[in-house]
Amino acid sequence: MKSHKCIGLKTAAACLLLSASVGSASVAAENSNTDLAKASQNPVADLISLPFQNNTDFNVGPGNKTQNTLNIQPVLPFSLGKNWNVITRTILPVVSQPGMLPGQDRKNGLGDTTFTAFLSPKNSGKWTWGVGPVALLPTATDDRLGSDKWGLGASAVVLTMPGNWVVGSLVSNVWSVGGSGDQDINLFTWQYFINYNIPKSGGWYLTSAPIMSANWKADSGDKWTVPVGGGGGRVFKIGKQPVNAQAQAFYNVAKPEYGADWQLRLQLQFLFPK
Repeated sequence: MKSHKCIGLKTAAACLLLSASVGSASVAAENSNTDLAKASQNPVADLISLPFQNNTDFNVGPGNKTQNTLNIQPVLPFSLGKNWNVITRTILPVVSQPGMLPGQDRKNGLGDTTFTAFLSPKNSGKWTWGVGPVALLPTATDDRLGSDKWGLGASAVVLTMPGNWVVGSLVSNVWSVGGSGDQDINLFTWQYFINYNIPKSGGWYLTSAPIMSANWKADSGDKWTVPVGGGGGRVFKIGKQPVNAQAQAFYNVAKPEYGADWQLRLQLQFLFPK
């Protein structure tokens, strides 16, 4: 039976041409979603994006309460001549912090801002990498939501994208360099990321991207937070706007005494390909 889209066409050749064009458009859309998914999974891709990443931490503090952090994370790349890009990533957290002491109320507001600038080659072969400085800005609206310290450090990322995979690792360390806060900062973070983009799925992918951290200033038993877990997501369009939506869940196999037991991460990322 002929497709209803062919009704009224004068020749069978015209009908075949229409069928071929519809199939080509479908393949092109599939390839576009896959390319965008891989670019969104690359921390140093030449892609403007605006992620809203919400992290809900459960069983925090002595009262086993819930903490929520919405990270607003604009990514802006800049061309530096023919061979290099500078990829800037800013993280502005909006925090809902539960009371940790008896009679202490929940506090809502802005946390400290983190800014990173990666220098990355435009053509790096099978392995993509970037290095650059990271700065901590004391933008918290309350002492309980930030450190009241300025910080500086270094960050590096390396990744590869064989076939449908995007696999890599990102590390950084920040040291306090000033400010009126009571405690100095020496914070290490390491995020490995493993993404598998499912073929012919309309932009669906599987992902695991936990963020491990070590507070070198803490006591030995409270230094490390080590989550394990993962989830999935999809790149699709709302009208003409490409977006990347994902959900992940993590269980902390190591954590400070009053750290969260587990975390739910939901993210909506607006993509602006050139």
